[in-house]
Amino acid sequence: MSEPGRTATPSPEACRRLLRGALGEWIPGWQPLAENMLGADARIDLLGRDAAGRAVIALLDLEPDGDMALVAWGLAQCAWVDARLPDWAQLAPDAGFASAAGARALLLAPRFRSAALAAAAVHPDLQLLELRLSDDGRSEPRLWLESVDGAVPAGSTRRSNGGGGFRSGLSAEDLDLTPDEIAELQGR
Repeated sequence: MSEPGRTATPSPEACRRLLRGALGEWIPGWQPLAENMLGADARIDLLGRDAAGRAVIALLDLEPDGDMALVAWGLAQCAWVDARLPDWAQLAPDAGFASAAGARALLLAPRFRSAALAAAAVHPDLQLLELRLSDDGRSEPRLWLESVDGAVPAGSTRRSNGGGGFRSGLSAEDLDLTPDEIAELQGR
């Protein structure tokens, strides 16, 4: 998706609606199966599976400093889903879960601070995506996702921005941008 000009704070419902389709860019074979379902003492925003039958959890936290709690919830929800996958595979074989593949989580927030990045880095089943919502006057807002580790969507030819630069491969230092200009470009 193209980068939006302006950002807004979307509602969780609007994000879930937009994510159902947008996650197909990041997860090969994405098949959404459940939305806003009760998980480990909290709601799982989206639950689906990838092409290999692995369960994929998408969790949103739209609070500016909710990233550390989101990492903890991601770990808890992965464990909760892992424990139930054999039963789900038996109850709903058409869902396509490969119960031995386990679960992974996509954690979506407006930003991730360095402590959250460090905490998530020790668990290979967590992927962090920063999200923005386009508010450019279209009838349907558009969601923009960017991996904080520089990964690009599956099958994409876009260059990574390295987590802190721009899609062009240039950094803020290359462009001689001030911190205020960087924050404005990133919608923060």
